[in-house]
Amino acid sequence: MEILDVLKKYSAGVDREIEKALDTVDPENLYNASKHLIKAGGKKIRPALVLLTAEAVGGNIEGAYKTAAAVELIHTFSLIHDDIMDEDEMRRGKPSVHTMWGEPMAILAGDILFSLAFELVAQTQVDDVPASRVIKALNTVVDACIKICEGQACDMSFEEKFDVGESEYLNMIYKKTAALIAAATKSGAIIGGGTAEQVEALSQYGELIGMAFQIQDDYLDVVSEEEELGKPVGSDIVEGKMTLMVVHTLSVASPEDKEELIFILKSGDESNTQRAIDIFNKYGSIDYTRDIALDNVNRAKDLLDLLDDSPAKEALYDLADFMLQRKN
Repeated sequence: MEILDVLKKYSAGVDREIEKALDTVDPENLYNASKHLIKAGGKKIRPALVLLTAEAVGGNIEGAYKTAAAVELIHTFSLIHDDIMDEDEMRRGKPSVHTMWGEPMAILAGDILFSLAFELVAQTQVDDVPASRVIKALNTVVDACIKICEGQACDMSFEEKFDVGESEYLNMIYKKTAALIAAATKSGAIIGGGTAEQVEALSQYGELIGMAFQIQDDYLDVVSEEEELGKPVGSDIVEGKMTLMVVHTLSVASPEDKEELIFILKSGDESNTQRAIDIFNKYGSIDYTRDIALDNVNRAKDLLDLLDDSPAKEALYDLADFMLQRKN
């Protein structure tokens, strides 16, 4: 089965849980704002990982749907608040929540999704999942939420800062992106009744593919076609964002090239994009970025060796590869 078909297969049950949770939201404008990004789509990789890891350790997948839905709600909450902070007007091809309902309502919509997520995990016990597993899963999700906030704060602190080290950058993307993906795989293994060794391995698997996911975003920004990417190529450069290839280039470039790259990142001029890409290529930073992502994916797949063979395990292999095969 193609990986997009796998994601689609699991999304229906996740959507049902989300719909049930959102049905309690009132007034109507808050309900509509809360549901807006969820209706807009998305691949739902994170909830699928909850379900696949629960299944891969031999658990009952039905008991994992509420936690899967909770992880998707947290992801959506983070996107709504990110769009407010970044003043982004579009998300998933639709107007962002704050452009349609205003910032105060968008903040409330994010807060509602955030709160409903914890309620959903807590309700997992009604699906005959032992309370001890529910508490561990809840703690895992809470920890990821803390890390998301820390990661966003780190990302904001990098603005106009051009001496960011690689370890600093990797720590930021771990917290901002990979932590929730690791929480998805870890909580799924917990809900599914995995052994301590399986839970730890699947948590590490999630972290590694989460890191690869974000690093691949850095890579795609400079190697993709605009039609595939859904935004102008090199938009990260125009916005002056710190990416792995920027961090690597600044650490190895000559003083002249370093000065020129910093000027380009500060300028916000899209006509300078190709020159920045040329500098990245000069120092091998694009290939370096791709190699780091590939190494993470290979290490993640190695961690799956302790699982018994199953369709879920195979799908986890395929999902790891999908992190590097996707075009947007």
